[in-house]
Amino acid sequence: MKYDWLIGNNIMWATTEEEKIGVVICSFRGCVSHGLTLEIGETVQILEKCEGWYRGFTTKKPTVKGIFPTNYVYLKRAVVTNRGQYETVVPLEDPVVAEVTSTLQDWAVLWKQLYVQKHKVDLFYKLCHVMNELIDLRRQLISGHLTQDQTCDVKRHITVRLDWGNEHLGLDLVPRKEFEMVDADQISVSDLYKMHLSSRHSVQQSTTQGDSLGHRHGEAFRIPVPHHLFMNLKSFTYNTIGEDTDILFSLYDLREGKHISEKFMVRLSKNGGPKNPEKMDRLCALFTDLSNKDMKRDLYIISQFIRTGRMLLNDSKKGPPHVQYRRPYGCAVLAMSDVLQTISEMKEEKDFVLKVYTCNNENEWCQIHENIIRKSSTKYTAPSTNYGLVISLQLLRGEIEQVQKDNPMVFNRGVAITRKVGFPDVIMPGDIRNDLYLTLERGDFERGGKSVQKNIEVTMYVLYADGEVLKDCISLGTGEVCITEYRSFVLYHNNSPRWSEILKLPIPIDRFRDSHLRFEFRHCSTKDKGEKKLFGFAFTPLMREDGTTLTDESHELYVYKCDDNTTFSNHALYLGLPCCKDDFNGCPNIPSSVIFQRSIKETLWISTQLSSTKLTQNVDLLALLKWKAHTDHVMDILGRLRHVNGEEIVKFLQDILDTLFSILDDNTEKYGPLVFQSLVFIINLLRDSKYYHFRPVMDTYIQKHFAGALAYKELIRCLKCYMDRSAEVVRQDHIQDAMKALEYLFKFIVRSRILYSRATCGMEEDQFRASIQELFQSIRFVLSLDSRSSETLIFTQAPQPAHGPPAGSLSCSQAWASASPRPASLSAALLNSFPAIFDELLQMFTVQEVAEFVRGTLGSMASTIHIGQSMDVVKLQSISHTVDSRLFFFPESRRILLPVVLHHIHLHLRQQKELLICSGILSRIFSIIKTSSLECSVLEDVEMMVESLLDILLQTLLSIMSKSQSQEAGCPQCTAEITGEYVSCLLSLLRQMSNIHFQQILENFQSREELKEFLLRIFCVFRNLMKLSIFPRDWNVMRLLTSNIIVTTTQHLSPALHKNFTDSDFDFKVWNSYFSLSVLYINQPSLQLENLSSAKRKKVLDKYGDMRVMMAYELFSMWQSLGENKIHFIPGMIGPFLGVTLVPQEEVRNIMIPIFHDMMDWEQRKNGNFKQVEAELIDKLDSLVSEGKGDENYRELFSLLTQLFGPYPSLLEKIEQETWRETGISFVTSVTRLMERLLDYRDCMKGDETENKKIGCTVNLLNFYKSEINKEEMYIRYIHKLCDMHLQAENYSEAAFTLLLYCELLQWEERPLREFLHYPTQSEWHRKEGLCRKVIHYFNKGKCWEYGIPLCRELGFQYELLYDYQSLSWIRKMEAAFYDNIIEQQRLEPEFFRVGFYGRKFPFFLRNKEFVCRGHDYERLEAFQQRMLGEFPQAIAMQHPNLPEEAILQCDAQYLQIYAVNPIPESLDVLQLDRVPDRIKSFYRVNNVRRFRYDRPFHKGPKDHENEFKSLWIERTTLTLTHPLPGISRWFEVETRDLVEVSPLENAISVLENKNHELRTLISQYQHKRLPGNINLLSMCLNGVIDAAVNGGIARYQEAFFDMEYIASHPDDSEKITQLKDLMEEQVHILGVGLAVHEKLVHPEMRPLHKKLTDQFQMLRSSLCHGLAGLDKLSSACLGASTPRGLFTAHTPMSSESIKLIHRHSEMGNLLILTDGLLVEHPEDVYHIQPSPSSSSLRSTHSAPSQMINPTGSRVGSPSLLDKYKHNREMLMLLPSQRDHAMYPNIIGNGQPTNLQRALFHQVIGPCKPCSDPNLSVAEKVLTAPSSWSLDSGTRETLPFLSTHVGNVMAPPVPPRNLPPVTPAPYTCIAHQYSIRPGWQ
Repeated sequence: MKYDWLIGNNIMWATTEEEKIGVVICSFRGCVSHGLTLEIGETVQILEKCEGWYRGFTTKKPTVKGIFPTNYVYLKRAVVTNRGQYETVVPLEDPVVAEVTSTLQDWAVLWKQLYVQKHKVDLFYKLCHVMNELIDLRRQLISGHLTQDQTCDVKRHITVRLDWGNEHLGLDLVPRKEFEMVDADQISVSDLYKMHLSSRHSVQQSTTQGDSLGHRHGEAFRIPVPHHLFMNLKSFTYNTIGEDTDILFSLYDLREGKHISEKFMVRLSKNGGPKNPEKMDRLCALFTDLSNKDMKRDLYIISQFIRTGRMLLNDSKKGPPHVQYRRPYGCAVLAMSDVLQTISEMKEEKDFVLKVYTCNNENEWCQIHENIIRKSSTKYTAPSTNYGLVISLQLLRGEIEQVQKDNPMVFNRGVAITRKVGFPDVIMPGDIRNDLYLTLERGDFERGGKSVQKNIEVTMYVLYADGEVLKDCISLGTGEVCITEYRSFVLYHNNSPRWSEILKLPIPIDRFRDSHLRFEFRHCSTKDKGEKKLFGFAFTPLMREDGTTLTDESHELYVYKCDDNTTFSNHALYLGLPCCKDDFNGCPNIPSSVIFQRSIKETLWISTQLSSTKLTQNVDLLALLKWKAHTDHVMDILGRLRHVNGEEIVKFLQDILDTLFSILDDNTEKYGPLVFQSLVFIINLLRDSKYYHFRPVMDTYIQKHFAGALAYKELIRCLKCYMDRSAEVVRQDHIQDAMKALEYLFKFIVRSRILYSRATCGMEEDQFRASIQELFQSIRFVLSLDSRSSETLIFTQAPQPAHGPPAGSLSCSQAWASASPRPASLSAALLNSFPAIFDELLQMFTVQEVAEFVRGTLGSMASTIHIGQSMDVVKLQSISHTVDSRLFFFPESRRILLPVVLHHIHLHLRQQKELLICSGILSRIFSIIKTSSLECSVLEDVEMMVESLLDILLQTLLSIMSKSQSQEAGCPQCTAEITGEYVSCLLSLLRQMSNIHFQQILENFQSREELKEFLLRIFCVFRNLMKLSIFPRDWNVMRLLTSNIIVTTTQHLSPALHKNFTDSDFDFKVWNSYFSLSVLYINQPSLQLENLSSAKRKKVLDKYGDMRVMMAYELFSMWQSLGENKIHFIPGMIGPFLGVTLVPQEEVRNIMIPIFHDMMDWEQRKNGNFKQVEAELIDKLDSLVSEGKGDENYRELFSLLTQLFGPYPSLLEKIEQETWRETGISFVTSVTRLMERLLDYRDCMKGDETENKKIGCTVNLLNFYKSEINKEEMYIRYIHKLCDMHLQAENYSEAAFTLLLYCELLQWEERPLREFLHYPTQSEWHRKEGLCRKVIHYFNKGKCWEYGIPLCRELGFQYELLYDYQSLSWIRKMEAAFYDNIIEQQRLEPEFFRVGFYGRKFPFFLRNKEFVCRGHDYERLEAFQQRMLGEFPQAIAMQHPNLPEEAILQCDAQYLQIYAVNPIPESLDVLQLDRVPDRIKSFYRVNNVRRFRYDRPFHKGPKDHENEFKSLWIERTTLTLTHPLPGISRWFEVETRDLVEVSPLENAISVLENKNHELRTLISQYQHKRLPGNINLLSMCLNGVIDAAVNGGIARYQEAFFDMEYIASHPDDSEKITQLKDLMEEQVHILGVGLAVHEKLVHPEMRPLHKKLTDQFQMLRSSLCHGLAGLDKLSSACLGASTPRGLFTAHTPMSSESIKLIHRHSEMGNLLILTDGLLVEHPEDVYHIQPSPSSSSLRSTHSAPSQMINPTGSRVGSPSLLDKYKHNREMLMLLPSQRDHAMYPNIIGNGQPTNLQRALFHQVIGPCKPCSDPNLSVAEKVLTAPSSWSLDSGTRETLPFLSTHVGNVMAPPVPPRNLPPVTPAPYTCIAHQYSIRPGWQ
């Protein structure tokens, strides 16, 4: 179906009413017209529907609307507000589910980013796990199948994981209440603060309890959650017993050595299955009522195995098979400590396997479990297999009823409830029990004349008084039915058996009194008959004659003899006998004629423990309950009540209370005080945590069972009597107890009065009210006693030194929250209980009446602040409970109580005492007022709080903050907490204040000074809130709310500031405080919305708007109102205002920029210029941007094109309207340019940028400060920053040049200089000296000794003037050492690279510029390219040397163009001197170089494929830098570029010149060798030149340039042709001498090679003579030259204009092939081209496009070369006039030349002798395989390198002082190149 079709058929689209939002459950590709593409999981908002289609949009892209099928979406319920075009749809779902959904979406983005951060990979996987858990928990929550407790548990787990993830991802902390995010608008700031604090203290906290803000009175104890252990017996795989087996499970405490639970019993058949088939898979128990204390015990699960069968398991002879005995078999143990952690974390059952151990000795059966636990392996036998008992465990929590609801599947399985032995730690109301636990401990019996010991079995019955055996009153364990007869297990041949078997006797209450237990003892014979013979019995009654039960202790019972013939039908026959020793003492006269005789030597020990809520063992309690039987002893009975155990009292609480009030009714006057005391005792007993949960029993009793209608009169009388006598009685314990019981006393009083009113229709109402009034008078009397005693206390203690810190000081234990010791005074007890009676009074009095009672009582408290602080704490706690009470929630009562509450708080705040308690009270008040404000007006309440608290809160906060900053506050954590409390209180108050409140408080100030102090205080507090970071960074909700309150308050206070402190009453201090606050506010990190995600930014803007803009408008408005007073803030506020403009918010900037125009204008008016504004603006701009502020858009605000917001014109437009527009425009332009450089500097410094980038932008900024702004101090600062960067990068030479800039600013004068940077206060002379020494040191480390020598001379001159010969000696030695280093140490020649940065993505200091960079040591072109691409990973490398097009320059990308360039030396004079060693020349070739060049070969005109050299031209580009290298940076910008073209002929001349120079240098090196050695390099060089020439090398030049056609067509090249001819002749000269040297040194094995070279040389000379002879004739004919040239004619000097061709880099190292075998080496020999035959081979027939030339090929050595040889320069080319003298000296052997040599000398060179020995050292070279573009097809061997070192360097590198320098001194050059002005410091 198509959208157009729907419209075309007039099918109407209807607006949806209910279907508003949904989730995509299947992806939709939108393949229909107007279709909306949907992805599964997206949320869509639906606008319209039509026949199976919806129209709407996704929440991710709300602007894109379309249609989609209805069945692709799952609809969700939603709440729609503002229906229509701008309606808002909010999904109606669980807030926790919504939070999980949004949080997971936020996490997903950050989670992916974690993957690329190496140090956060662990967090990546952890977060992935947590996200999966959240998805699963969310699914469970959405399913709707959870119980209420399960839902709470799932939500708790969700919130814990959400908080964990937010914390680790650096996201905001989410304040929650009952798992849900809170709305900050609905709660007070104090509550919001406490919620944040609670979440921060424990991420594991599942919820922030609403009552955590302050416990209500009487609710100080939390209900401990009981634990329940569920156990399920899954299987018993130990099948070797083969008999019926009983398994008894129980919990055993090893430390106390007793079983703490009942036993759970499982009966198994001999096959291992349950004896009762119905219990299959239902063998489970629940061990209940385990407290937290129990879980910390050393608990074990004990399982005992009792088999039922033969006496001996493996002996069929012992006893007949039909007689069954209970016999011990084995035991298994499981330590709870091993499994508790596992089962606590799991929600399902966990299986465990228990090994069953058998006892080695039955006599120790009762201790087998302890032996197994203690691993006494000799006392038990381990099983042969690992199989045994398999059980599963699960730990459940909560009340048993709730556990039963939450786990129905567990209880449906017939679980056996197994309780603790005895009562649990907390006795719950309604828990009715009557269980007697009996332990059959042991017995001692006689052998009875038998040869062996007996096999004793004990049988027990419960019998009633009439002899009836009570049925089903014995329980061996839960899980099985009760039995009537108990038979013990039998221990084989043991007369002293120890059973330790526990039984439970659930005897009915009505049968308990007259029942008794009878124990019968039988010997079990193992003979054939297997009979059991009775031989004795014992008994014990369950209750004593006094009505008490059997005591909880061990009982030693007498054993009486009997036999099988004995009948027990008349039980009276033995009941009259003593059952135990105590009973015997009671009836000593026993007749001797009785039937049963006691066996003196036989005894039975049992122990009992009664767990009953109906029966007591206490005589005193029984006497009280039966008081009518003892009316004469009532006084004594009431007195003994306080000695009764608390458990007994709470068990019989209702009966006791009924008894007490019945006694009171019987005789009020006589028994009234004692009943009152007993009642007080019982009430206070319920304050104990153990019995705290019986308070509901007391409440229920009062409401439903209490019937004492007249009791209130006596209770009021007694209570008033106690209070009135409080001043007289010395011992006041009983009075204090009565004060503590005040709450329940009032409950009895009020309930009694209500009953009386009902019975009498309200009679005696006035008397009751009067009695209550009198009672409150007594209460006030008690409090007034404390007031008078406090005054005495102060008076008597005044001379003594106060303990603890002085008043106002802050300490963790005293000032913040006193430890609140329980004071002994009556007032303390009264005040603690007083707030609890309010609810009772409200039943009888109106809210106003009760409030008046309370106000009068609180008002009677002393206003004095106690030194001891105990009573202060009690008073404040009482006030706190009053505020927490229901009474305070009523507006009517709150207006009455609030003044007195605020009065006491004000007193404590003024004294800086009990600050933490005061803050808690204030927090609660604000919380109540905020809640009330949502329903009714609270203007009066807020007004009272403002008048009483606002100023004192400000003072308190300032005091706390100042002490925390000065570290006087002690515990930092406590200080932070108390500060946060009071900040939240202040913010709560300000938030509640309306405009009316602000107007009232401002009008209430009596003087202008008071208003000033108030404004200064509140501004100072606000500033501290932002500077001290009171709230952590992740408390974003709190920080945003704080910011909103501050800006709102500031808006209310601004008019008062403008009205009272402007014009003639101008006050700079207040205005400056206001402006400082505004600046700090706008710069708050929490308000920088640009750093937030888009979703969070939208939420903030929707809720608060951009608060920075609000404050900026306020700031601008206040600035405009200053008028002429603006001048007071120039230049002081320039920096702060500039910081505001650096905020990346366009509107804020547009508001603030015109302020700078005002400042410039006002200073111009006052001073005639705006130098102060200019200087301060630049200084602050530098410091602020360096700190990381500002962005690229910021500088546009200073430019002409930026239109500012609102009515203000652009800054430049405003400036252009002024008379000072020229200086203003210049200033703005300079600031804009400065911003470019500062932003580049900031970006480089704050990121992980490389040192090169940082150095580059620092140089850029440094030059700007020197050349354009002329800010000397900043210039010097950046000099040192740059120097430090160079040192860190180990660029020592650059560091020296940088520091030299500062050195040149100083003079050799004694002018004092102030302390600056790291320099101390010193004279200018000493500072310059120190700088010079440091620069010299850096030049030394950088091996630039030539630059250090002039500084040494300068320092030496100064020392010489001062006669400081010690320093002079040192500096001269340093200078001499530099000379030695120049001669002796090897220095590497660097490579130079031209780099172009094209595209708008580069920083401004690089954008669309080209630089030449000085490479690092050993760095070649490829390495440099990789380094640059690593520094700019987004850049694209350009593959051609052509200048880029305009499109590339303007594109938003990065392009890098890199190629090598060759330096053009400036010091040509030094290089042309013959005697200067090459190491010295090498330095001048690559240092102090400003011009560089590179060549690009190309063909001009038609290309001759037979000889490419005819048309091969060179395009030579010369680059001139802004500064020479080396300098303050390793790279400088190209200033100019010049381009020339070199003709083919000039190219050939250059090639030959370079080759001849190379040959001369190499031959000179070898000519001094006396003995044959390694001459491989010489052999290779000669072979390459001679072989190539013979095979057509230089013949190509002859063909190209000596051709008649060429000469005729190029008449202007005659001189150059002649020069080329001369160079060819010269090459023949050199080759001849080289062969002579080679013959002298060649190894005999290499003679064939030498002969080959000699033959080829003859061929070369012959062909060359022929060609040149023809050329001479042609020259004579064409040019008219008169002097013919032969082969050996003299040579003319080479033209100085001859252009040298640069060599090309290749794989052959420094030796390159130009022709067939012609090798060249010198750096200027060969131009560097790409591997193309067209540009490198003389014989190539191929052509290739022009390629970029690498100008540093000779220095790009083979990797096989040693490092010290890779960068050596060859010897300088000898001048023509010196060639014959300096080229071939000393080639004769033994002092005399050979005949051949002499003939060769005369033939080639002539009779000249060498006049000097240059003694040059040249690095050895190595030849690798021929390059890919060589036409020499022969394969050359790779020969090992050779090395020589001859002679010493004689000439200095720098001219002596008495001679004019050849080149300027290095440091002078630097001063010139940077145009440094002297005089700076």
